[in-house]
Amino acid sequence: MMTATLEQYHSKQSGTEHAVIASLKKASKTFGDVHALREVDFAVRAGELVALLGPNGAGKTTAVKLFLGLARPSAGHVNVFGGNPIEPEVRMRIGAMLQVAKVPETLRVSEHIDLFSSYYPKPLPLAETLALAGLQGIKNRVFGELSGGQKQRVLFALALCGDPDILFLDEPTVGLDVESRRLLWEEIRKLIARGKTILLTTHYLEEADALADRIVVVNRGKIIAEGTPAEIKAGTAGRRIRCVSSLSIETVRALPGVIEVRKDRDGLEIHAAEAEPILRELFMLDPRLSELDVSSAGLEEAFLALTQDRGNAAHTF
Repeated sequence: MMTATLEQYHSKQSGTEHAVIASLKKASKTFGDVHALREVDFAVRAGELVALLGPNGAGKTTAVKLFLGLARPSAGHVNVFGGNPIEPEVRMRIGAMLQVAKVPETLRVSEHIDLFSSYYPKPLPLAETLALAGLQGIKNRVFGELSGGQKQRVLFALALCGDPDILFLDEPTVGLDVESRRLLWEEIRKLIARGKTILLTTHYLEEADALADRIVVVNRGKIIAEGTPAEIKAGTAGRRIRCVSSLSIETVRALPGVIEVRKDRDGLEIHAAEAEPILRELFMLDPRLSELDVSSAGLEEAFLALTQDRGNAAHTF
């Protein structure tokens, strides 16, 4: 297995080493016959934003629940701020925004924030929380009357109102339009600038690319890749080929070296490890191939390459 130690990873980073504040050590979690996590070693260091990526059912939400003390590992250990996440003194330093979060529909926005703030010893002032989440204009609205995007911003406010040292954000921008998503990104960046630590799960790969200091990819309950966004793209992404061709998607997908093919308007978009061998095959099969464009692939292609790797060998860049 090609996984380097966390110490080796951080020795490659510039600047001062930061302490590990949350970690899983040989952590496994089973639900009957289902292995949600398999002996996972994973750590989050102070002041960084880590994006945890993976297909549906890969183990992301299970890992977050272990960190929050909402589930216990079947084997291994969970450590947050040197203790068990269920301990009150640890929980006071944690904020969380979960996909499955439910709050009363009949309370006003400001009432929700006041209630959650009361659980913490030194919460943020209401006005500051409202500003951070972009809720100033709707603080007196009833939660049940809000749009989906507005409700997401309220849940974000509840995660940060206690001024926690670490935030667990599980799909925080689901339901937000493009503008609202970008505004939330800016608020997340401000939290990192203030010294906060964030573990983010997201299906928006653009979001992980824009925000993360480090990306960890999990699949089938195991960590299969870890590195900065640039390192992961450079190490696995390959090349993107766009062209107009009479060839079927099935024919192109069968070519050696092709990772994925999809329809792109009136043409094809091909993701491949290397471009040159694929181009030779394409021109042999379709001499009328046109509108050819070859470029470096992005995080989406790297993610597909990693999660479709049947061997699931771990990569640390």
